[in-house]
Amino acid sequence: MEGGPHYRYDVAMPDRSSKRPRDLNQLAQRLVQEATGEVPAAPPEPEKDPAAVALGRRGGLKGGKARAEKMTAEERSEAARRAAQTRWADRKSEE
Repeated sequence: MEGGPHYRYDVAMPDRSSKRPRDLNQLAQRLVQEATGEVPAAPPEPEKDPAAVALGRRGGLKGGKARAEKMTAEERSEAARRAAQTRWADRKSEE
């Protein structure tokens, strides 16, 4: 299969980024609005606090390294063993 299997999903996968209403009347209204180009504007997404974003990113960048430095060699080994077991358990369940 040339091009790989991913190309067929690009075309066939539906766009689920916008939730449609479950009520039939609301759904019908929404379909008419989409067909006529009268779709109301989506509500604006709430803005994130830049200071909180920066703090979260800073903590995330140093988190794993700081945790590893605080762990003993035995604790690091145990964590790595558990992670490997979890990865292999996922692969075995796929078979």
